[in-house]
Amino acid sequence: MQACPEQFNFAQFITETNASRADKAAYIDDQGTLTYGQLADQVARFADLLGQLGIRREERILLSLHDTNDWPVVFLGALHAGIVPVAINTMLPPQDYAYMLEHSRSRAVFISGPLLETIQEAMSEARHEVEHVIVARPEQALPAGTLALEALMSKAQPVPATPTLADEIAFWLYSSGSTGKPKGVVHTHANLWHTAELYGKPVLGVREDDIVFSAAKLFFAYGLGNALTFPLAVGATTVLMAERPTPAAVYKRLVDHKPTVFCGVPTLYAAMLAYADMPSKEQVAMRICASAGEALPKDIGDRFSQQFGCYILDGIGSTEMLHIFLSNRLDDLRYGTTGKAVPGYEVELRDDHGQPLPAGVIGDLYIKGPSAALMYWNNREKTRQTFLGDWVKSGDKYVCDEDGYYTYSGRSDDMIKVSGQYVSPIEVENVLIQHAAVLEAAVIGVTDHQGLTKTAAYVVLRSGQQASDALQVELQAFVKSQLTPVKYPRAIHFVDDLPKTATGKIQRFRLRQQSED
Repeated sequence: MQACPEQFNFAQFITETNASRADKAAYIDDQGTLTYGQLADQVARFADLLGQLGIRREERILLSLHDTNDWPVVFLGALHAGIVPVAINTMLPPQDYAYMLEHSRSRAVFISGPLLETIQEAMSEARHEVEHVIVARPEQALPAGTLALEALMSKAQPVPATPTLADEIAFWLYSSGSTGKPKGVVHTHANLWHTAELYGKPVLGVREDDIVFSAAKLFFAYGLGNALTFPLAVGATTVLMAERPTPAAVYKRLVDHKPTVFCGVPTLYAAMLAYADMPSKEQVAMRICASAGEALPKDIGDRFSQQFGCYILDGIGSTEMLHIFLSNRLDDLRYGTTGKAVPGYEVELRDDHGQPLPAGVIGDLYIKGPSAALMYWNNREKTRQTFLGDWVKSGDKYVCDEDGYYTYSGRSDDMIKVSGQYVSPIEVENVLIQHAAVLEAAVIGVTDHQGLTKTAAYVVLRSGQQASDALQVELQAFVKSQLTPVKYPRAIHFVDDLPKTATGKIQRFRLRQQSED
């Protein structure tokens, strides 16, 4: 692989890469098509728009847009101008927006129309004063002091790309909050390029003739790669969906637009397989799928492949590494594992003292690779704990078998120590969801009245199943039949749903908080 040039602007790279594809569809959203020529023009105009607002190089703007054709224009337009977009979750409550406004000190906010009321409430709570609020596709007349993106774009003129450096700060993402308060993760222009060169092209295998659809949203590091970095780097077409990724909404796009590459998360794949109106293999065109966010259970991978005739490449990435660094491959796939290191990355499992571990022993996952973030913004303590020279400590527990395949054991914060033995919540959850009555499960450790830690499971049942004491006993016996007795859940709570991040990760820390209340 050739090295990324020292002077490098990712938005300019995308424009130049696709200069010969001006009439080809780059994006298709619910409102229409954006060609590569239109994308290049609007990106250059948006850079001018930022200049007209008085926003200068290296300053920040907050990007809270639904997945529409506006998203790549705003994100790439900011990069084109050397201005830093801070892409955030569109499903947050006002207090989280207020925190991110203060933390990022963004000078302007670019939002979708339905989010205006939420951002206004956040601005009233935040101690940082935002200078401009720009709304894309407003649903009603805008209040005084608020601007319409379309009107501003109509007055802007294309401007040349700012000559940024490969290692220059390009954008921020916030960590998903699966273990607590989100952290501002700072990435460079080159990091986007590296993920395309190391994973998007050679592992996922995105090609120019592909139609790509990612149910994971663009504000998520995984979704950003799937729906922007990878398809634009090869000239593919991307389908965007503004609404939440329910099975019905996802299947509609898979049937209507016939994507050949689909990217989801394990909880969505499980829900898709449980959906009553699941389409047939002949109604869709998927040739390859990807999964990340949590470990993909073997049962789900096997059933999905049987239903649709294509494989899911399960992998793990992180906001800190920007995308997937450990993955299955089409020619080397083993469901139930996360595969092996993506070429260009190194991974190690270490003990609590930082020493390498042999095969078969659960340890902390460390990664070395060129797409690592620079830091957590204004958080030196967490930065020092995570970014250790060339290595990044992921916060995940893994075990590697004798053949070199890595299997996820859970977040370090989620690991349970019972009778002196580590219990992986993932291992117990994967057994529970194999039971015919169970749709989803989450396992945590709970301290009893004697101060001892025991496992407890929160279970979502499949449609038509009824919770009962008898079913609880049956599920406990089912786990005991497949795992050592120390791992079976001493208590099972039947719930309607599990707390998750917007990217589908189960928030086990919220279940622990509930158990303590």
